Amino acid sequence: MIDTIYLENEISDHPRVRNVIDHFPQAVIIPCERYGEIFNRRSQDFRLQKQQPALLLARKHDGLVLTTPAGYGIGGTSNYYFSHMLNCIYDCRYCFLQGMYQSANYVVFVNYEDFADEMRRLAGEQSDTYFFSGYDCDSLAWDQVTGFVDYFLPVMESLPDAWLELRTKSVQVRALERHAVSEKVIVAFSLAPAAVTDTIEHKTPSLDSRLDAMVRLARLGWWIGLRFDPLIYFSEYQQAYQDLFRRVFETLPLEKIHSVSLGTLRFPKAMFQKMVKLYPEAPVLAGPLLPERGLVSYESKLQSEMLHFCRNELQQWIATEKVFDTSDGELG
Repeated sequence: MIDTIYLENEISDHPRVRNVIDHFPQAVIIPCERYGEIFNRRSQDFRLQKQQPALLLARKHDGLVLTTPAGYGIGGTSNYYFSHMLNCIYDCRYCFLQGMYQSANYVVFVNYEDFADEMRRLAGEQSDTYFFSGYDCDSLAWDQVTGFVDYFLPVMESLPDAWLELRTKSVQVRALERHAVSEKVIVAFSLAPAAVTDTIEHKTPSLDSRLDAMVRLARLGWWIGLRFDPLIYFSEYQQAYQDLFRRVFETLPLEKIHSVSLGTLRFPKAMFQKMVKLYPEAPVLAGPLLPERGLVSYESKLQSEMLHFCRNELQQWIATEKVFDTSDGELG
């Protein structure tokens, strides 16, 4: 999968580096001073790189843990996000990462200890703190390489009044299955109707596979989050989401559903223009999307219609206080 690894000189002796490299014994190792020299180069072909990405191993120096946008969260008082990895192994046509970065190469920041120190500081200064993983990557899809779960679950147990959301489309849940269940961790699955998953969520596990992983974790006792974000419009969306909700809630143990979030498709204008240039043939980017208040999204009436319909459907299955609208946040 990976045939080239760029390695920052500063972290070449970090023990986590060796663990990652061992997964790719045939890869060529190329030293570098800073990952940005490769990752931020101009005139890179994101679409071409996506076919055979390189891996960059680096240290994250600043911006380790950031405040979420207003309106984004699942009930916590203090909300933060962090990214141990940049870019995703999946290839969803609506993914904002393809409009955010110059490069499709993967970056893994190996200095987990620095992330944990910042989380400890923030959790110690306030109460009811939520940390969200899975903004710039999928939290679990590459966990067998990064060892993310094995490191951060014990960290969460040490934090006062704090919770961690692992956002994912992955079924790589073996690390969670071998750990003791933590009440401080929510495994949040991004879900869409099969018509969306099968056509524009390229390389992702099927809806059937995700549901199977969710059920396995829920039966073990893990909290499950349901993330219907972004909601994708198509002519039969009402029937498709109605069927999706029925299937999910009839399959999962309801008592283990921690929260549900809804959000409509939205992009900053410049990001959207870059995405359309990359994938002009992608129907999900063709409409019905309009610029509004600096974002490109479905026009207001359609957004309201979709959110109203989905909220009404969800009321048949789960308490309204567990349903959160994240449409005003930019995290996807």
